[in-house]
Amino acid sequence: MAADRRRRKRRTVLLGAAAAVLAVVLGAGGWLLWPGEETGGTSGPEAVRQAPDDIRETTEELPVSPEGELVLEHDEEDVGKATDTSPRYAPGTWATDKVFAKGVARRIEGYRIKEHATEKAWTLELDGHLCATSRHVTADGRTAVVVQPPRAEGAAEDKGVCDQVVFVDLNTGKKLWQKKMPSADFAYATNTNLTLTKGVVAVAWGRGSVAYGMEDGRHLWNGTTASQCEDKGFAGGRALVALVKCGEVPDATYRVQKLDPRTGKAQWTYRVSDGVQDVYLPSSDPPVLAVAAGDSVVTDLISLDGRGRHLTTVSLSGYEAKCGTRYFSSPLFGVVENCDGMVVGGAQAFVMSKENIANGQPSDWIVAFDLKTGETRGKFEGRWLQMVYPLRMSGDELLVYRRSGALSPASIVSWNPRTDKETPFLLFVLPEDEEGVLSDPEQSDILVENGKVFFARRTVVRDDEYPKDPVLLAVGYGSAGLKH
Repeated sequence: MAADRRRRKRRTVLLGAAAAVLAVVLGAGGWLLWPGEETGGTSGPEAVRQAPDDIRETTEELPVSPEGELVLEHDEEDVGKATDTSPRYAPGTWATDKVFAKGVARRIEGYRIKEHATEKAWTLELDGHLCATSRHVTADGRTAVVVQPPRAEGAAEDKGVCDQVVFVDLNTGKKLWQKKMPSADFAYATNTNLTLTKGVVAVAWGRGSVAYGMEDGRHLWNGTTASQCEDKGFAGGRALVALVKCGEVPDATYRVQKLDPRTGKAQWTYRVSDGVQDVYLPSSDPPVLAVAAGDSVVTDLISLDGRGRHLTTVSLSGYEAKCGTRYFSSPLFGVVENCDGMVVGGAQAFVMSKENIANGQPSDWIVAFDLKTGETRGKFEGRWLQMVYPLRMSGDELLVYRRSGALSPASIVSWNPRTDKETPFLLFVLPEDEEGVLSDPEQSDILVENGKVFFARRTVVRDDEYPKDPVLLAVGYGSAGLKH
């Protein structure tokens, strides 16, 4: 009963705050604009028709109204015993035009959003805990996860090995196939990286790698494990690029290879300069590397051409690429592709600045870097006490999350770097007591899909004040003028 009262109170506060803030913005003659008015922005070019096993690339259309309403509120039950302070991990957040899906512990749950309400569509129980997920989803709504195997009968606890690849239809919650990874005795949540490219699921765990065909889970190829070099991880999407590590830190060297997804054969190789401590692959096509040169954090971006030849190097001094920083710097659930402070488009990389604490000035900003020349091609300003984060490309435009301010709601906006036009997409109010975590891309997934925005924690910890109460795991917002 107490939990229900808290939910009702939170929902009432959200709706009341949203109405009040929107009234202030409108009354002040603010920047609230609807499609059809003179904005200079667009909803992006018409999306290219994709095959079912292509990795989805959607172009968002502007909602009927940017006024947002709460369409999803999911609480995690029975988070922990009174003496349990360990987090419950919740890796994996996805959305299609039909459902929102969230991974947590050893299951995935799907929620259908329609007519301004949410209903649980399905629950997929997994054999073991989730170890690795991918942000990639196929054009027809499928994705893959890596999980632990079933616990042996009589075993006191899991051994931690992650050797099961599961391919899932997110629209239905159906497990399409499950395969055991070969020679995966040393695959754990700390080193297993999973990605998808056209028709192929690929997994690497340092001591080995493997690829499967999406259609039926047929084994395609294995990476070698008999040398001093190992496949540390892959970047997927439009292409498949491998990060190969040779030797051990601090003397390790790296190379990046574009692979034929069906055979695993290298099509080109780029050798990273000596002295680099770590490498991330935020984009496979165009190929972009984020490198930590002589440091543990990313210091530079390197862009390559279609043949793996160096184009330019961009210094990230003063910028915050946020590569490998999920779960407070713990390398859990695959980090090779994850750079939460940057987005790579077809010709530019968009990187957020470090936080600016100067009074009265923007809290941060996003800069577009040309991938051929390294020159800046645009700057999206934040506001004082309102940080901005790059989320993803929508056609040729960048979707940006702007945090709320004293008299401004949180918002998703679309930015055209060529014209420097900013178009409002959605305005909404996050739960006040949860905004800090939900708005932090290092702690929560922020996902825009099919006219809605979702915020979902990656870990859940019980509330010490209300240890028996459920904990908010995810919220979502859609247009108040849009039928779901």
